[in-house]
Amino acid sequence: MKINGVTYHVEVIGSGEHHVLMLHGFTGKGTNFKEMISDFPCLESFTFILIDQLGHGKSEIPIHPERYSMENTTADLKKILVELDVSRVSLYGYSMGGRLALSFAITYPSYVRKLVLESASPGLETNGERQKRQQADEKLADRIQKEGLQAFVQFWTNIPLFQSQQTLPEKKQEAIYEQRMDNFAMGLANSLRGIGTGVQPSYWEHLIQMEFPVLLAAGEWDEKFVMIAQEMNKRIEKSHFIKISEAGHAIHVEQPRKFGKIVSEFLSN
Repeated sequence: MKINGVTYHVEVIGSGEHHVLMLHGFTGKGTNFKEMISDFPCLESFTFILIDQLGHGKSEIPIHPERYSMENTTADLKKILVELDVSRVSLYGYSMGGRLALSFAITYPSYVRKLVLESASPGLETNGERQKRQQADEKLADRIQKEGLQAFVQFWTNIPLFQSQQTLPEKKQEAIYEQRMDNFAMGLANSLRGIGTGVQPSYWEHLIQMEFPVLLAAGEWDEKFVMIAQEMNKRIEKSHFIKISEAGHAIHVEQPRKFGKIVSEFLSN
């Protein structure tokens, strides 16, 4: 789809009355969620909108990092929904996609029916934290472009955040690796520069304003994001936090059936 001057890869699955916009994490793409949603009870009730974010998968790779900004990408999502003639949607965001889902929900609350945040953060609260993170993201972006995609994916696969994935079956680990390799160095580097945690606004103060139901989830082995989700739960009136056992950062990858059932019940009720 041509959206605000750039091309997005968009896949629509199903024809149910409940539309769910699913937003993947850094190095991912829309199809990451297919395993989880295939086991949704009452699957016929949903229509899933799977998007490759800019710089990822089959979507365009703009040259200028500013095009990837939270403000621009959030506006793109709204335009995609307008083009699909969808005026009300449940949002599901994982990690980077969770930050984007929060941005959309805060910017366009009238569009939002429910919100699911998996291993997500509202950003960093202080200017000092954001500046430090922006410098780290810029350094990582330079590394991606200097060393190339394969070297980066090998590095990214082995960071502590994804350590729990090493217990997955070998075939599944290979599939995750191949999916991450289905990207381009410039796209990932520019995504970090344009929509990374360091450059996005902090949404902590906006959490109290959200009036729709919110499901917050984190894996038990992902202690940092368990703490973040618990703090968000205190600030969002209609929120529910669940800690998923035997899972790390990517719950939908490590426990797709268990988490799919939880998400399906939340969206259906």
